[in-house]
Amino acid sequence: MTCVHWTCTTITLFHVTLAASAQTFVEADPLFQDDQPLEITITAPLTALMRERPDEDYLTGHIRYTGSHGNTVDFDVGIRTRGKYRRQSKICPFPPLRLNFRSSQTKGTLFHKQDKLKLVTHCRNKRTRYNQGVIREYLAYRILNILTDVSYRVRLLHVTYVDSDNKLSKFQRYAFVIEHKDRLTRRTEFSQVNVERTQVKKLQPDHTNLVSVFHFMIGNSDFSPIAGVAGETCCHNHSLFGREGELYFSIPYDFDMAGIVDAPYAVPDPSLRLRNVRQRLYRGRCKNNEQMPASLKTFQDNRDEIFSLLDTQAELTPAIRKKVVLYIEKFYAIIDNPKLVERNLIKKCL
Repeated sequence: MTCVHWTCTTITLFHVTLAASAQTFVEADPLFQDDQPLEITITAPLTALMRERPDEDYLTGHIRYTGSHGNTVDFDVGIRTRGKYRRQSKICPFPPLRLNFRSSQTKGTLFHKQDKLKLVTHCRNKRTRYNQGVIREYLAYRILNILTDVSYRVRLLHVTYVDSDNKLSKFQRYAFVIEHKDRLTRRTEFSQVNVERTQVKKLQPDHTNLVSVFHFMIGNSDFSPIAGVAGETCCHNHSLFGREGELYFSIPYDFDMAGIVDAPYAVPDPSLRLRNVRQRLYRGRCKNNEQMPASLKTFQDNRDEIFSLLDTQAELTPAIRKKVVLYIEKFYAIIDNPKLVERNLIKKCL
């Protein structure tokens, strides 16, 4: 049976199971098994980091937190800046960081098996909006975790920063760490795929379409599941994983340009002709439109859990929570209406 309209479903289509859901994965690392914010102190030469912004050489830092038995855990960590856009001082006076752990020191701790971790930081110190932006981006990852296990795990941190250069006063901000690619491959038993670009037909169609709708949900247009920016390997804010002889999974990350975050510095690509990053634009592939009913059912089946996540994230201020909930409610108003699905997703595919 050939469907000429997205609402055309058959028993076969209804029973399509997402490839991601059919996989059996091993348990995540301990660091990513708990959703409670981890209170942690990072001592490092912050003044030098902010001034020099090294993106290759690590400076020496120190981490301290309270273990599960009330014991104090201490170890050294390498620390450097990372990224491109947010690493610019004019964009983020406090840039994103990368932490490099010593396995000999972290064995038996919450950070056991962690090697290098991306730390998503608050960008600017003096405005609450930036600190709340960290929570909002963290929630984007958590929403995707609800929808599919084939996604990067995250852990929220409440960080006390101490400048070992003794030039900055101690301060506290939210941050979160992202599961490393190597640990994701261990959890999923996939392999990383390193190519310059790929084709839509080589991607898992159900997972790809689900992720495309997710990007629409959070108002993200800053990505490509099949190609990287000039001079870089595939893909732009997506990573490719797979198994020999099977279709790839293209897994997204880096959502700071999304409408759900609404970062003060975020602007859409001018070529997309969007008013601002809060305006949604579907960038899924027409080739995968037949997957739309199954994708939307996944969002509808997980609606209560997603709103519960937003309602119970204590770190959100009431005003920001209201904005985020309203933004996601507008998404559900679209996918609950077949005519709006046709207009905003099916007819906007690439």
